[in-house]
Amino acid sequence: MNNKGSTSVLRQIPSGVWVLGFVSMLMDISSEMIHSLLPMFMVTVLGTSALTVGLIEGLAESTALIVKVFSGAISDYLGKRKGLAVFGYVLGALTKPLFAIASGIGIVVTARLLDRIGKGIREAPRDALVADITPQEVRGAAFGLRQSLDTVGAFIGPLLAVGLMLLWSSDFRTVFWVAVLPGALAVVLLLFGVHETHRQVSQHPLNPILRENLRRLGRSYWWVVLIGAVFSLARFSEAFLILRAQQSGVPVALVPLVMVAMNVVYAATAYPFGTLADRMSHSTLLALGLIVLIVADVVLAVGNHWTMLLSGVALWGIHMGMTQGLIATMVADTAPADLRGTAYGFFNLMSGLAMLIASGLAGWLWDSHGAAATFLGGALFASIALLGLFVWRKF
Repeated sequence: MNNKGSTSVLRQIPSGVWVLGFVSMLMDISSEMIHSLLPMFMVTVLGTSALTVGLIEGLAESTALIVKVFSGAISDYLGKRKGLAVFGYVLGALTKPLFAIASGIGIVVTARLLDRIGKGIREAPRDALVADITPQEVRGAAFGLRQSLDTVGAFIGPLLAVGLMLLWSSDFRTVFWVAVLPGALAVVLLLFGVHETHRQVSQHPLNPILRENLRRLGRSYWWVVLIGAVFSLARFSEAFLILRAQQSGVPVALVPLVMVAMNVVYAATAYPFGTLADRMSHSTLLALGLIVLIVADVVLAVGNHWTMLLSGVALWGIHMGMTQGLIATMVADTAPADLRGTAYGFFNLMSGLAMLIASGLAGWLWDSHGAAATFLGGALFASIALLGLFVWRKF
């Protein structure tokens, strides 16, 4: 797309999408300052195993995705999205100090779960809100833009973590305290920067979990759910990218740069691939994204040198840019407008259960058979998802 066309598309994206993108960016700065260091904090300071890290990460992320079922359905019933989004962001911001004061794994688990519950509460209503306020012809671009801004935060956070770790001699807890500030700013921006329109409020509350309403989520939607679940099995927690970097000999203070590299690539590719999704077959683009993930996993499995590590991480970022906004767009396009919150909720329920299985399996493979087995297992599940996608296209 030329610059003129790209500028025209950007102008069609509602201002509310931009604000939601910056809110996501601030919260991601806060979260990633902590999450980019948390696996090392748990292993080196608290003495946990890789299996424990995998189980905690899987439980935390799946909790967030499962909670989306309820928040999405409630937002459909009320016909309003913002209130639930605000509550979710507030809960996420309030958990940040717990990581700084954690003296044992119990507090870390509690903070991680509460943080992810907040994420689960806010994200289905937020994604439904983006779909509600955006014209269909630029919906892929809108999701790509929001995801790109979100991912800018995802690489600024680890970059800040690296700088502060170097400045303060690898003092994990002080860095965790600094992470409280951007989380609070995200809540303030959402409160005063996003205004829900009257057309999003239903005059007759809908019960989205009635059987006759759930039947309106047709076969195309449930295929997207199935593909997404298998996709989640292939894409386990990014905590294993951090552990792979540490295993490769990268100094502890510099390990978060791995997440910086991945998220720079992710942020740079999310919007272009989002605009591409508005002009080409969604299933074709998703298939290409799965192929990139397979290659990334193989590179990470076989390479021990830092150049191979960075190559695999960069490919992981490209696949994220190709697929994350795309999958959100596919859910929106296959679900009725008044059931979008519920649709995102059920989609993420299945993805959440798959993520729990994937991260636990990844941790077990790591402890029992080594890092290579973890990433080769991810490549295998990505291949299964690719096969399922071809079956979907056929039928």
